[in-house]
Amino acid sequence: MKIESTIRETLAEKWLPTIYLEKIRSQRTRSVKLEIAERENQAEIQYTLLGIELKVGRRRFACPDLSTARYMRVFARIGCNEFAIPYDITKISAAADELETAWQLTLLQFDEGNRDRSSKSLSQMRSRLIKTIRDEVRAIGAGDAMPQFDRKTRQRKS
Repeated sequence: MKIESTIRETLAEKWLPTIYLEKIRSQRTRSVKLEIAERENQAEIQYTLLGIELKVGRRRFACPDLSTARYMRVFARIGCNEFAIPYDITKISAAADELETAWQLTLLQFDEGNRDRSSKSLSQMRSRLIKTIRDEVRAIGAGDAMPQFDRKTRQRKS
């Protein structure tokens, strides 16, 4: 059995693409595009005089707050170019917590099941695992650039 399917079954509802589908895409979202490589990336949050930035490779992306930077870092790590962010800014922090936990659990499960393998084999398996996660997130989609507003905002009767 492949390591990806084993980890997916073990984590169940804590599998990163499952959280993305059920808890993020089920609410009102907006899409974000990052120009990054489609591979595992080193992503770090930097505090500058101009605010908070997410640094991926040599590229920097301005973030409005820390929770948004943490949220974007999860997707930047797996090399996901396009993804959805909750439109309601109060929900971004909780979503970032869940996604970071899912990422760490995935890595723990991967390390736990593959201690006796060679470094080259581990590297290939880890790349395959991250590609699987990225492909599942891509299949779910990023949605529209701006959410649809179903309610009428006009307060006066015509």
